[in-house]
Amino acid sequence: MKIVGYMLKRFFGIFLGALLFFILILSLTDLFMNLWNYISKNVTSQQVAEIMLLYIPKTIWFSVPIAMLFATAYMLSDFYAKNELLAIFASGISLFKFTAPLLLVAVFMSFGLFFFEDNIVVPTYAKKQQIQQQVLHKEKSLNNDKIVIMACEGRVVYKADYFDNKLQKLYSVYILFRTEDKTFESVIYADNAEWLNNKWKLNGAVEYALSGEEVSVVPLRAEHLLLLTEPPETFRNNTVSVEEVNTREARAYIEHLERAGLPSAEAKSEYYKKYSFPFVVFIVVFLAVGLSGKTRKNVLLISLALSITAVVLFYVTQMVTMLMAKFQAVPPIFGSWFPVIMFIFISCVLLKYAKT
Repeated sequence: MKIVGYMLKRFFGIFLGALLFFILILSLTDLFMNLWNYISKNVTSQQVAEIMLLYIPKTIWFSVPIAMLFATAYMLSDFYAKNELLAIFASGISLFKFTAPLLLVAVFMSFGLFFFEDNIVVPTYAKKQQIQQQVLHKEKSLNNDKIVIMACEGRVVYKADYFDNKLQKLYSVYILFRTEDKTFESVIYADNAEWLNNKWKLNGAVEYALSGEEVSVVPLRAEHLLLLTEPPETFRNNTVSVEEVNTREARAYIEHLERAGLPSAEAKSEYYKKYSFPFVVFIVVFLAVGLSGKTRKNVLLISLALSITAVVLFYVTQMVTMLMAKFQAVPPIFGSWFPVIMFIFISCVLLKYAKT
């Protein structure tokens, strides 16, 4: 137990120092990337400080895996360099058994990182983005154009040239009605549609239906008008960044995309990433155990270089698989989970051939 306590004391001391360092680097990077915009828009120092403060939880979320990897690699390499691990191995304790408490800590931190991201990082980062857009005058318009929306489980399809969010109106509207087996029933054209009393009121509307093989004008059917209840929020330019919402809101947004018949592969891959990313904490500790002991000289520099290289390789792999998922070359769940599985396998191989 004394050995475990000594190891964890060394680990957390290095981990906290590395975490503060990476948080500082990420915060300053974000500041310098936007500094000229802040100056040109006369943003006050108080507003800049608020934006930086709201960004800190996001930097913690990014920094924890890197800090865990560096702390583990540096600590074990330092133990090797000082021959402290020789005594451990001579007593019959394997490297895996010695580092098992670290892996257990990593598992708990993985779950903690998921809840931290879902409950703290998401709201603070969303607020940071909102304030930043306001002070830089980049507010997004909710008006939308060239809209195609499916509703009522695919029985109703809306097509409109333009949606005015302020007036709650659709312009140049085509509404296609289909039977339960999705065959064509009729189509309504209207000059515009206005949202009143929880349904769309059509102006200048004409309904067309098939009569044999000919298209003819028919009276507006009351049963069709009763189906026009899709809320205006569906027609807004309300593209949601899944990164900026929690898992519950992300799931609801994906369901909305699927109901509307819109592409959802990118949103799904980002949603699955919310579950896969926290396991990076476990992976990096596992990886660091396998990478440790590669050198007895320049332990600090080698550990930092190995940590940065491993993290870059992971993020590049994840970026590639996420892009493949976005363009539907692979399933969304594959895009988010494949890098995790691959690096667990690499870690197992490294651990097998690690010095013990």
